[in-house]
Amino acid sequence: MRKTELFSFVFWAIFVAVSLPFFFNVSLAQTEGDVANRRAQLENDLKLLESEIDAQRKILVDKQKESVSLERDIAILDAKIKEADLSIKVRNLSINKLSSEINNKEKTIEILSEKIDREKESLAQLLRKTRELDESSVIEFMLSGEKISQFFSDTEAFVSINSALQNSVEIVSQNKDETALEKKSLESKKEEEMSLRKIQELQRKRIAQDKIERNNILKITRGKEQEYQKVLSAREKSAAAIRSELFVLQGSKAISFEKAYEYALLVEEKTGIRPAFLLGIITEETNLGENLGSGNWRVDMHPTRDQPLFAKITADLGFNPDTMPISKKAWYGWGGAMGPAQFIPSTWICFAGYINTTTGKCSKNSDSSWQGPWEYNVKSDRIGKRTGSSPPNPWEPKDAFMAAGLLLMDNGADKKTYQMEFRAAMCYLAGCSNAKKASLQFYGRDVMDIAAKYQTQIDILQRS
Repeated sequence: MRKTELFSFVFWAIFVAVSLPFFFNVSLAQTEGDVANRRAQLENDLKLLESEIDAQRKILVDKQKESVSLERDIAILDAKIKEADLSIKVRNLSINKLSSEINNKEKTIEILSEKIDREKESLAQLLRKTRELDESSVIEFMLSGEKISQFFSDTEAFVSINSALQNSVEIVSQNKDETALEKKSLESKKEEEMSLRKIQELQRKRIAQDKIERNNILKITRGKEQEYQKVLSAREKSAAAIRSELFVLQGSKAISFEKAYEYALLVEEKTGIRPAFLLGIITEETNLGENLGSGNWRVDMHPTRDQPLFAKITADLGFNPDTMPISKKAWYGWGGAMGPAQFIPSTWICFAGYINTTTGKCSKNSDSSWQGPWEYNVKSDRIGKRTGSSPPNPWEPKDAFMAAGLLLMDNGADKKTYQMEFRAAMCYLAGCSNAKKASLQFYGRDVMDIAAKYQTQIDILQRS
């Protein structure tokens, strides 16, 4: 190889090694800059919406402290409607933000892939040139009149550039893999947000009902306080209608409100849980179950944790596991929730008296210990002791209500304060570790709103 060719190639290789990172960083910086601007705008919009939500909540709290009046109740309805609409807007903005970040990761992966391809091509060309250099004998080079020191200097340059390019390819490949993992994580978050938005459609339905109720009140009373008090008085005379009203349940046949209230009173006697709050939890779980749809235990249930237990529970009750209704897999974990209280098997067993015969108690130290063997022990049955069932049935409303009451009691709802009931509701949804998670707070507020409506009905029944 002539010195001019060697010099030309060394110059080209150095140019590639130096310039490609520059062009790559410029492209990546432009992409990240665009996304950063978009993210900043979305975050600003989110802050504005969240401040509006806080304002509506303050109005709601303040108005609920006032005496019952037309103005107060209309203001409460307006605040609830406004808050729910704003919450859904916040969720939509969060989804847009995640979508933007996902697109950014896709562009970054594309740029990294192009850089890897270019550097691999550079390596291929460098190897071809190196092969040419190896094929030129030392004698030929020496006869050319060049200094031997120059020969070794050029060879070292090739080796150095080759090593630099290989290191660059490895680093960029690692960055690409890390970006792909980040993209996958963002996609999971987006899926969660979309699922939450879907569940918030339940709130939309109630919003529509609230709007109808508000308009009906205004139409009937024509905005006059005296007429509104007459409407309230008339409603309090409808105790018979309340008793016969159907109380819809997930995974079981609907029962009358009177029967649901009877079970709730039993739960209060045994656990101290306020009946209206318990009915709010059962209603919200039914709404969630309907929204998620019906699942299959072999598909939607955790295979090592819940499936063996489900088979044992249904066998002891004489049920065919393939025909029993359970919930589908949700965004926050596996499905398989059973009956009105929506307990998964691995939670149900610890309330229903099942023990691991190996450990002698309801304890799980590893996935293998979920396999059991498990046996029903009447002395360990917290539900059956209070309802008389042996073993208790998660699809039986009386047993399901008691199980829900025990779990809520364990999480402090027997204190009957708003704060403790709200926290217990959040624990019921996704565990106490997620009780303060902002994206899930709507569940607790929804439960408390439903409980307030049931409390009104219960007050009417108690006065009748």
